[in-house]
Amino acid sequence: MSESHPTMAIVQARMGSTRLPGKVLADLEGAPMLQRQLERVARAHTLDQIVVATSTDAADDPIAELCEQLGFDCFRGDLDDVLQRFVGAIAAHSPEVVVRITADCPLMSPSVIDTIVTEFHESDCDYLSNTLEPSFPDGVDVEVIRASALRTVAAASTDLHEREHVTLGVYRRPNEYRVANFRGDRDLSDLRWTVDSAEDLAFVRWVYAELHRADPEFDIPQVLELLEENIEKSRTNSDSARNAALDGLDTGAMLHNR
Repeated sequence: MSESHPTMAIVQARMGSTRLPGKVLADLEGAPMLQRQLERVARAHTLDQIVVATSTDAADDPIAELCEQLGFDCFRGDLDDVLQRFVGAIAAHSPEVVVRITADCPLMSPSVIDTIVTEFHESDCDYLSNTLEPSFPDGVDVEVIRASALRTVAAASTDLHEREHVTLGVYRRPNEYRVANFRGDRDLSDLRWTVDSAEDLAFVRWVYAELHRADPEFDIPQVLELLEENIEKSRTNSDSARNAALDGLDTGAMLHNR
């Protein structure tokens, strides 16, 4: 078993995608998107380890190969039961706290990761995220969960949505788990920085072309400044559902904001 790591980021990645297959390995300024995401996550100071969680499906072999090349741990599990995949990664590395991040968000902010992880450790929460009542751009989504809560849900839940969406079984049970939402100083939730479509990919490539060459460690303020100078380039969420797992849930009744 690997050395114990109290706080571990699990970056969820797969090659399959309905609208944009293979997107996690799409090129961003000379490197695959997953590599760019891992570079950004690795700049967070509050993480003890980063693990990529992908499936055992042969289509995901390139993800495992890239992780080996870059020196990141990769855990492979069930293609459809993503919750069990996370629990398998937890069993392999023994964290106390898990930070869930997806690979298709290559504008992830290390500073936001650090802020939310620090807030989590200073609280009594079982689950803290900036996604239940969004105020950050779609694509700067950070969820922090106690590993014990994920293990408990995985052992008991047969709900297919909870098996797919990983943390759903925790935050939909506010009577069993302490759930909270983290809000930013500004409401930027109408901005779309995730990659689900060719248009999203084109936008992210433009941002990288404009910012990465001069400063590989660019963060949210630099992207916002770029968008202020190029209003027509802003991507909004007007035509896209932000989080299907939240459909039908009364998030206001289930959490308190921090």
